Amino acid sequence: MYKLSWSRKTFLIFNYTFLIAMSVLCILPLLNVLAVSFSSAGAALSGSVKFIPIDFNLKSYEIVIQQGKFFTAFGVSVERLILGTLVNMIICVLTAYPLSKENHRFPLRTAYAWLFVFTILFSGGLIPTYLVVKQTHLLGTIWSLVLPGAVNVFNVILMLNFFRGLPKELEESALMDGANHLVTLVKIYLPISLPSLATVTLFTMVGHWNSWFDGLLYMRNPNDYPLATYLQAITIDAATLKNLTMNDPETARFVSDRTGRAAQIFMTALPILLVYPFLQKYFVKGLVLGSVKE
Repeated sequence: MYKLSWSRKTFLIFNYTFLIAMSVLCILPLLNVLAVSFSSAGAALSGSVKFIPIDFNLKSYEIVIQQGKFFTAFGVSVERLILGTLVNMIICVLTAYPLSKENHRFPLRTAYAWLFVFTILFSGGLIPTYLVVKQTHLLGTIWSLVLPGAVNVFNVILMLNFFRGLPKELEESALMDGANHLVTLVKIYLPISLPSLATVTLFTMVGHWNSWFDGLLYMRNPNDYPLATYLQAITIDAATLKNLTMNDPETARFVSDRTGRAAQIFMTALPILLVYPFLQKYFVKGLVLGSVKE
């Protein structure tokens, strides 16, 4: 550090300070929600809870667990997560692999690549997309949440750049040994692409888990809502948790709409918070390598 120039030191100090400040701004709201979820109803409603629970209790979580709808929505989200991630990853890999080839091996590569980029700049729009889902009879099914976003062009570009950075000799050796492109992709490319695959998988999982608007748009029955849509619905409907506590004065002393919502928000975010640390090391490496352009 002492060998660096003053301009470099100033930049590093400003950079680290800015990043620490942004991290704190991201963490504080989560700590506040966690503290409110563990506090009593009176403390939460008075606004005195900041980052440490007041009158610590687990009543809000007990109420949430007793709600069958929460776990029904949780199951829908898990089903969507599994199907959506599987479909997205298969399409992403099968699209990125041929697009990573040179022009003389895939003459229409540039045209196809620009076709995908065009969809980033100009999407079909909400109403045309809804009509397509309706005409294909997907409304009210889990596939209406999976198929409309099955091709994520950003993830395709990330995988494409990662594949292009792999040594060409590996593919040439496999082809000389008689392997076709599918075998080369499965046995050569995918095993050495774990950082990029983990990154794209994490992007896809977070996207599916947090997406709520398409559930509100495409699911006809509220019982079929994914967890994020269910959470958005009960946040607007203030009577949901109030009805659960009004007949029990002891429970009403510890649980309010605010503490109940805080508990559900934290339980919704918990699965992603648990998965992220295990994928973080691949996340950084895959994002950096996949962003390199030749």
